Amino acid sequence: MHAIRLHAFGPAENLVHEEVPDPVPGPGQVRIAVTAAGVHLLDTTLREGLPGPFPAPAELPTVPGREVAGTVDALGEGTDPSWLGRRVVAHLGMNPGGYAERAVTDAARLHALPDHLGDAEAVAMIGTGRTTLGILQFTALGPDSVAIVPAAAGGIGTLLVQYAKNAGATVVGLAGGPAKTARVRANGADLAVDYTRPDWPAEVRAFLRDRTATVVYDSVGGDTGRAAVDLLGKGGQHVVFGWSGGEPLAFTEEELAARGITSGSVLGPVMIRKAGGDVRTLELAALAAASAGTLRPAVHRFPLAEAAKAHRALENRGTMGKVVLIP
Repeated sequence: MHAIRLHAFGPAENLVHEEVPDPVPGPGQVRIAVTAAGVHLLDTTLREGLPGPFPAPAELPTVPGREVAGTVDALGEGTDPSWLGRRVVAHLGMNPGGYAERAVTDAARLHALPDHLGDAEAVAMIGTGRTTLGILQFTALGPDSVAIVPAAAGGIGTLLVQYAKNAGATVVGLAGGPAKTARVRANGADLAVDYTRPDWPAEVRAFLRDRTATVVYDSVGGDTGRAAVDLLGKGGQHVVFGWSGGEPLAFTEEELAARGITSGSVLGPVMIRKAGGDVRTLELAALAAASAGTLRPAVHRFPLAEAAKAHRALENRGTMGKVVLIP
């Protein structure tokens, strides 16, 4: 089979498309003939060997990627035979191997897919979708809510906009450039703003008039995140799940008290605890929402052989929606 392998930590060019032996499923495992593999911004950090929520690979070469969809084509010893031939999606957890034509995982990680849900969309929901619903556990949205979503053209941002609109909230989506703001507007945001323009906060204030934001879903941090937080009113929430802008925002208890807002990260153990200790609960809810059509993931596809190009596009903010590799 063909796979993407990383032989040395470093730039995207270190991702090499090459022929490798087919993986063999062990006891309780399955092998998936991959039709879609998810790419996460975190993958770019791991590629460079930097610390993060997942440890960098202990040994190289390695096949990156932790989200796959496809058809089960082989079973390990003791695995339920009913899985053979079924369309599935799985998050591989701590064990990478998704950027490949075939991948192995525990049968306990599988979700069977309905015929009407596409493989790329399923991959988007198994990782990005579950994270979105994990983030939303920490807020209560309704008709009185005003949600600001930086990076609103991204995979999570797209779903946050849809969820907030479904809840009746007023939604302000931030994105970089006219193509992305057009996508955010088409996705249902009440206002789509280009955050590369220095006057964007004034545009938001003019739109809201006497209202203030009640929640900022911040994956950007930096100057954009801080400007968004400045739009929060008393009782507002700053919900942090990333800092792609370069650095996370930090507030002292005194600053938060003076502003009358809260700020905190919702990633990692705190999200898992909120979900009852089992991220599979979030995966099931995300896939159900996509199957029902209440959440519609946006997908940006690249051929598997162009994984390096996909990484560069992510790092340069040249993508919209969830990045997915197609073998």
